Amino acid sequence: MASQELATPSAARRRIWMLAWPIILSNITVPLLGLVDTAVVGHLPDSRYLAGVTLGATLFSFLYWGFGFLRMGTTGLTSQAVGRESDSEVRNLLGQSLLMAAGIGTLLILFSRPLISLGLWLLDGSEVATELAAEYAQIRILSAPAVLANYAILGWFLGQQNARVTLLILVLTNSVNIALDLLFVVGLGMTSDGVAWATVIADYTALFFGLWLVSQQLKLLEGRFLRERLLTMAAYAELFHVNANLFVRTLGLLFAMAFFTSRGAVQGDTVLAANAVLLQFIMLTSYALDGFAHAAEAIVGRSVGRRRWDEFATTVRTAAWFSLITATVASLAFAFGGHYLIALLTGLPEVRATAGSYLPWMVAMPLIAVWSYLLDGVFIGATAIREMRNSIFIGLAIYLPVWWATQDMGNHGLWLAFLTFSLVRSAVLATYFLHYRRTRWHPMAPSL
Repeated sequence: MASQELATPSAARRRIWMLAWPIILSNITVPLLGLVDTAVVGHLPDSRYLAGVTLGATLFSFLYWGFGFLRMGTTGLTSQAVGRESDSEVRNLLGQSLLMAAGIGTLLILFSRPLISLGLWLLDGSEVATELAAEYAQIRILSAPAVLANYAILGWFLGQQNARVTLLILVLTNSVNIALDLLFVVGLGMTSDGVAWATVIADYTALFFGLWLVSQQLKLLEGRFLRERLLTMAAYAELFHVNANLFVRTLGLLFAMAFFTSRGAVQGDTVLAANAVLLQFIMLTSYALDGFAHAAEAIVGRSVGRRRWDEFATTVRTAAWFSLITATVASLAFAFGGHYLIALLTGLPEVRATAGSYLPWMVAMPLIAVWSYLLDGVFIGATAIREMRNSIFIGLAIYLPVWWATQDMGNHGLWLAFLTFSLVRSAVLATYFLHYRRTRWHPMAPSL
């Protein structure tokens, strides 16, 4: 496989930017689909359909986010195999990841009824909305194998430093979904079930397109699929180990987000809505920061596989440069334009005023959280997943006591606790990184 040297900082900047921009653009397409779903269902004569779709879509956001390890784990291991110039390993990692995705997706369908019931019970919507959400979810769950397989495909291509596939697949998925939303709901008179079927068909369309792209890429790789690598449980040991730690880490992150939301909710609907608006600021920042983190995953993984520690160091420095500039721009935008952004997201005066009072936390957040985004990418590429898991749970061990001690501060205390969680995560990952730069990730380090 051809490799691209990163001998100079300018070459590294070009390579990281070429990998990052398709990911950033892909991320921006995601909320567009949500807006179309909302607009289509929101124009139906009864608001219960919008409530049902919102509840069901929230359930799947959490459910599928939990299985994001299929993307991250595949990226890290594939990029290292690329660095070792092992085409056979690259090929078989894809096979293993797709089989794992198919197995998990099938289990989700088989156990869909209890899973959906539990999830909707936890979301605690109204009886009518929950009933419609259950109908929506029973249709939407049928795409689980396709969604998880697409995660594996995206991770596999990113591990080979091909980020444009991410853009192609997501643009196709969202375009088909939007077109079918309009056809089924506006054209054929369906309701929330039409939105669900549109998503299922779009997910399988993306899968077939992704598999076609895979077939073209496999023609460029030497080697072949090995039965013992695909059908022997022992051959999955490394993939299971990486993905298990990523899964546990994601559960911890989900808990942190759910706790923040629930503690805001008990302070009233206005605080809950204000926090939801401000969390959109974090989401907007993450679109860009994720692009540079994912680029770092692919290049760092290849550097680790090749044991090119000069390339490793150049990549981390360059990705940090991009990330810090992005975080600084975000902080300045929130400081000087935050009130205008809030006004774009809500027209409710009380929510605007409440969100504005917590805006200083948004100014600080990008500069604190940027390091956890970046170092997550570095550690995924190096498959140092246990350390990522540890950073989440050490962060939670500080987050919860800080919240408890600052309850008298109300929502400011909650934001302080959440910011502290991000700060601790960044500090723990930075400590690991500095330690491993001295002991593992340098030219004199022993072979792993």
